[in-house]
Amino acid sequence: MSTTDTDAPSRPPLRRRPDARAISEADALAALHFLVLSGIRDIAGHEPADHFARSRKTTTSSAPGPQSRAAAPPPAAPPVQTALQGADSARRSAAELAAQCNDLASLKAAIESFDQCALRATATHTVFADGNPEAALMIVGEAPGREEDRLGKPFVGESGRLLDRMLAAIGRDRDSTYITNVLPWRPPGNRKPTPAEITICLPFLKRHIELIRPQVLFLTGGVAAGALLERREGITRLRGRWFDYAAAGDRIPVMASFHPAFLLRQPEQKRRAWEDLLKIQEKLERNRESAEPGQNRPDRQ
Repeated sequence: MSTTDTDAPSRPPLRRRPDARAISEADALAALHFLVLSGIRDIAGHEPADHFARSRKTTTSSAPGPQSRAAAPPPAAPPVQTALQGADSARRSAAELAAQCNDLASLKAAIESFDQCALRATATHTVFADGNPEAALMIVGEAPGREEDRLGKPFVGESGRLLDRMLAAIGRDRDSTYITNVLPWRPPGNRKPTPAEITICLPFLKRHIELIRPQVLFLTGGVAAGALLERREGITRLRGRWFDYAAAGDRIPVMASFHPAFLLRQPEQKRRAWEDLLKIQEKLERNRESAEPGQNRPDRQ
């Protein structure tokens, strides 16, 4: 036995460190899945790079002269801001067109010919209104759905059948009610209307209300309530309360409540909607008995 073998202190055998790249396919897929969930979509390189050091090196190099510096381009406007700017121009056109309408026929024709809202190009029909223009109660919904777009009338689908039952519960039907929407065209896929679309179509709705001059406005859903009441609260906070809407010198009482489509998804909220309907019924009955200050044509249905 050699001296080296006898004199050297004993030590545990060295353990070979496993190659970091030698991982199983399952582990690799799991790591890749984690990176995707973390928002990482692109690979910049296979080895880490100190981009701060590269930036410092570039900064310490000779700076270009004043004449070689290119002027920085102006920051691009956010897409939402650009859309709203375009919508404001279309809104002004809609307002000018609506102001020229002195009756429902001319208003309907103006809406049908208006081409500054993209929804018109994707819709099958312009959904103007339904019911009795002489009715004391005017209902404003959100926008046409698939069935409304197909038939050209508001509230004719499943939510429309629920609305008919709601009206019947307070002794009314479409012959004693007038119905329209904030938007006369269906948003693709029944999606929620955008702020730009509401901005463009709102002048037509406001002129519509001025021509009908209802005794009571019934706004179904948060889109209609937010558009006409100009409040940021959700429909849950707005419902069940009386508001005033100014139209052509009149102040029209407004009640907001849940949209029938929402009630189909949340039937437990029908009790609250029923409470709102009872308030509307009471208001209309009082108007019929006597003309209240600021009310128009109390003898209407």
